[in-house]
Amino acid sequence: MELHRRAGRLVLPLICVLAGVVLLTIGHGLLRTLVALGGIALGGTVLAGALRPFRFVVDADGLTVRRPGLRRRVGWPELDAVVLDQPAPRSGVPAAPRLLAVPAPGTRLGPARSRHPFDDRPAVELLDLAGIRESPDELAAALARHAGDRFLDARARRRSTFADPDFTVALRGYRIDVVDALVRQGRDALASGDADLRRAARAEIDRARATGLARAGRGYSVLQVDEALDALVAALIEEPG
Repeated sequence: MELHRRAGRLVLPLICVLAGVVLLTIGHGLLRTLVALGGIALGGTVLAGALRPFRFVVDADGLTVRRPGLRRRVGWPELDAVVLDQPAPRSGVPAAPRLLAVPAPGTRLGPARSRHPFDDRPAVELLDLAGIRESPDELAAALARHAGDRFLDARARRRSTFADPDFTVALRGYRIDVVDALVRQGRDALASGDADLRRAARAEIDRARATGLARAGRGYSVLQVDEALDALVAALIEEPG
């Protein structure tokens, strides 16, 4: 399976560059010049990144990766784990999934700036799926077929242990970032199967609720969050089957 960048990714940066050029051509004044130069710089930076060579192939022998910072063939024996993960939401907005690799001993893939979501092993981010045409589920299917036991779909693992809550945003609700962090910690602890992580997540939720969850002008529904945290704590208490 070969991944491809989405068509249309160049449209917005091109518009920024062209708008900046037009402003420089017809406009006068310091503010207009600064805005024009800013648009050209921003659009040019994004264009440069989008036009860099890219190739990502998943097959029976491993991965072929060509992107900034990593250009080589990576065989499956060079990897201890390959994880399709989805970072925690940002201000309630879902983040794009990413593909992480835990290198086998002696394998160098670049700086390990990430972590395995469930066992905290150092990991290298191979791919951010934002801007990729193929869906995360298509990639997951290819990795499950070719990588075997090395592959973990962290999104599916989380869903299997505790459903992803869908909170309504309301006036004077709980702060979105605080709730997202608590829910993420609890779901990761459940998915890890580690008793210590489960106890730590439960204690963190209990502490946050005892001191009172912070509220915001617009936040998650108080009733929905309270019900979800009750269910999450109950799941964390329950012994794994």
